[in-house]
Amino acid sequence: MLCSLSRVSNVFGAGLSFLLAMAILISQSGCRAQNCEQNSNCGLTRDLFSHKLEPPVDENRDNSTIFTVILDRLLDGYDNRLRPGLGADTVTEVETDIYVTSFGPVSDTDMEYTIDVFFRQSWSDERLKFVGPIKTLPLNNLLASKIWTPDTFFHNGKKSVAHNMTTPNKLLRLRDNGTLLYTMRLTIHAECPMQLEDFPMDVHACPLKFGSYAYTKSEVSYVWMNGKERSVEVAKDGSRLNQYDLMGHEADTQLIKSSTGDYVVMTTHFHLKRKIGYFVIQTYLPCIMTVILSQVSFWLNRESVPARTVFGVTTVLTMTTLSISARNSLPKVAYATAMDWFMAVCYAFVFSALIEFAAVNYFTKRSWAWDGKKAMQAQEYKIIKNNRKLPHVSKVCRFKRKEPVALSKKANNTYNIVGTTYTLNIAKDPGLATIAKSAAAPAKVARVEEKVLECKKTYNSVSKVDKLSRIVFPVLFFIFNLVYWATYVNREPVIKDANRPH
Repeated sequence: MLCSLSRVSNVFGAGLSFLLAMAILISQSGCRAQNCEQNSNCGLTRDLFSHKLEPPVDENRDNSTIFTVILDRLLDGYDNRLRPGLGADTVTEVETDIYVTSFGPVSDTDMEYTIDVFFRQSWSDERLKFVGPIKTLPLNNLLASKIWTPDTFFHNGKKSVAHNMTTPNKLLRLRDNGTLLYTMRLTIHAECPMQLEDFPMDVHACPLKFGSYAYTKSEVSYVWMNGKERSVEVAKDGSRLNQYDLMGHEADTQLIKSSTGDYVVMTTHFHLKRKIGYFVIQTYLPCIMTVILSQVSFWLNRESVPARTVFGVTTVLTMTTLSISARNSLPKVAYATAMDWFMAVCYAFVFSALIEFAAVNYFTKRSWAWDGKKAMQAQEYKIIKNNRKLPHVSKVCRFKRKEPVALSKKANNTYNIVGTTYTLNIAKDPGLATIAKSAAAPAKVARVEEKVLECKKTYNSVSKVDKLSRIVFPVLFFIFNLVYWATYVNREPVIKDANRPH
């Protein structure tokens, strides 16, 4: 009996304890509900996305957890194969911007240039709108492969490199209104068509063209982010040009029509002006000095055959060498450049100087023979007792007569010859008796006429051709230089206008 009463009391105590515990729990839950109404951070955060429910966020979670939840919710069900606005039949507008960090070098032989840029693109994607504690999310480049990005390519790019050291040089930012900014660093080897008729006083406009590869203008449209004037910027120390000056740039928009549709193409022209200093030192001055050296031979004696031959042949070979070396730095174009015309005229002057010496030397040899012949004929008329003709020589020979010598006999077989007394021994020679007898007659004056050949070397006079060449050649070369430089310097503005995009 006592045992049954104790059991009943235990059951009743346990039930009473249970009821008391339930009452305490109900009172605590009521307090919590009242506190939750006063605390705004309690419970679920509503309306985190415009079209999605807010993820439950505890007050102790940091911002990184919030961003992780936001990105997971954004990419949930996102299809990166579809462009923004495809279902609404709207055109996706891509804003572009270029910052040039390095320009150059420029290759004349390959007709291309190298440019290093920060290429920026911005577009809006309604599927990526969000509401969060910040308005802009700086994202990693890995997310770029999970969302839609424009299929931009460079029309005149021969080779493009996206830098990946130490990580891919890409930037992606997402704003709360769904606008994305996508930036990457690129090194582009682009084609630059060159017209080298005015080389080396030429000016070029090297284009950089880019646009969508697959989307036509009715699907994707490109516009400049800050207008045509300010969307392309070149760093102040970004020029890497040795032979050119970067005069400026010009941005424009073009529409290209093809068999697959009409495409929007963004174009930027970089205006380059070649520096002429290198070519003046390496080509123009040597050519001018070679021509002047060839004209020095006009002042040498025309009998100096070895010296004038060395001048002519050496200058011709020098001009040939200069012409070959100047062509090595240029592409093999089918037309003549301004430098080619200059070197051709210089070559003509040098070769003409050599031909002039050949003509002068030819007539100089014949003139020696004619001068000698004429001189001998003149002397033949003066010679009274000698009628034989002398051979033609290169010396003018003049014959002179000696004055008559008077012989007067004195006593003792002595004779006086021009004040000098000579004794003749004729006793031993019977053959001289007749002379002795005849000597007894009155003294006769015997005139002895001698012929003396005096030869004097004569020099040719200065050739009339040389005298004329000393004036004509320098004057013509000066006029040519004056016309040449004035023509090509004044043509520079015309080339700039011709290279501008239409």
